[in-house]
Amino acid sequence: MRIGSGFDAHKFADVSEQGGPSDAGISIKLGGVSVPSEQAILAHSDGDVILHALCDAILGALALGDIGRHFPDDDEAFKDIDSRALLRSCVEMINQRNMAVVNADITLIAEAPRVAKYVDAMCAVIAEDLGTSKDRVNVKATTTEKMGFIGRKEGVAAQAVILLDSHDQ
Repeated sequence: MRIGSGFDAHKFADVSEQGGPSDAGISIKLGGVSVPSEQAILAHSDGDVILHALCDAILGALALGDIGRHFPDDDEAFKDIDSRALLRSCVEMINQRNMAVVNADITLIAEAPRVAKYVDAMCAVIAEDLGTSKDRVNVKATTTEKMGFIGRKEGVAAQAVILLDSHDQ
């Protein structure tokens, strides 16, 4: 068995900084799901902190470094990429090593947006990409009680833990 942990954070930008009106309806990607948000995420990719943390957890469990090593943010090939594609690449690394997901537990840390009604969809998307059943994936959210950059709604973060097991057993 192998366990890995991952963490990611991205800062927000006002929609007006992204070239649109501040009252425009926008969404951000979290856990592979579009979630309405008042602010856009600044990132080289789609900025999905949940999937980025999960990718880092997988790479850690496999002792393969981190997401920046495999998908560098200065490589134009990954500009605006859907983070589900990154996750699927990491899952391929799991499969190449004859391993399987036992379970994944992910925590989104954010004051906004509120995600409770999107969590089930996130679990389903992640389970599909991991090639496992939904009952092996948990996504939850918490706040920082208005402390720090997250509490000031300047960004979001996520942490993930994944347990892998060998198919050989």
